[in-house]
Amino acid sequence: MGPAPVVHERPARSAGHPPEDLITAHLAAARSMAARYRNRGIELDDLEQVALLGLTKAAHRFDPDIGHDFMSYAAPTIRGEIRRHFRDAGWTIRPPRRVQELQARITTASDDLALTLGRSPRPSEVAAHLGAELTDVVEALAADGCFTPTSLDATVGEDTTSLGDFLGEHDREFQRAEAQVVLHPLVRRLSPRDRRIVHLRFYEDRTQQEIAQAVGLTQAQVSRLLTRILAELRAELADPPSAA
Repeated sequence: MGPAPVVHERPARSAGHPPEDLITAHLAAARSMAARYRNRGIELDDLEQVALLGLTKAAHRFDPDIGHDFMSYAAPTIRGEIRRHFRDAGWTIRPPRRVQELQARITTASDDLALTLGRSPRPSEVAAHLGAELTDVVEALAADGCFTPTSLDATVGEDTTSLGDFLGEHDREFQRAEAQVVLHPLVRRLSPRDRRIVHLRFYEDRTQQEIAQAVGLTQAQVSRLLTRILAELRAELADPPSAA
């Protein structure tokens, strides 16, 4: 009788749910994570597909013998896939190149650290893992909000006030104040009569007829004087005299 045949036994899989069961049981959680990134420039259907891809990767890598809760393990992978997708396809406002490159490294490092820590790593842990400055890591993480700028029609708080309502409006008084600053030294060089006419017309907003009555001239004379005065002021603004 010959020797007994050698039977090569397949290593037993770690106890726990197979990947397909883990994926089915956590579909809603993955879709919920994708929904947190809606309205940032990428369709929700696309985000859900990316989230399911991350869920699938996590399910096939998960080792229940380590003792980690599955979603604590899977969440960083799902977020990493979503952020990677935004980095590749979703930038509306592009941050500096160094921030984009660091964010790619952070995504990979976060996935690796999550495997060993069993939770999402802290920014300080990511910085130490990458050998990067903590401030640079924080800046790159903050760039997650640069996908799509907030609409000016978006409401603020619980009322109907929009973000655009808080923007300043065009104020003619700023132009008036600026003009006064520029013209003041030029007006001081006018004759007393011309200076009074300018004051009555542009500071007191008098009509030409009212100015004529105030200075003892006709309305036609005031009109000619204003034309000459304004021409002289424009000339001096265009070619101001030297300081000497």
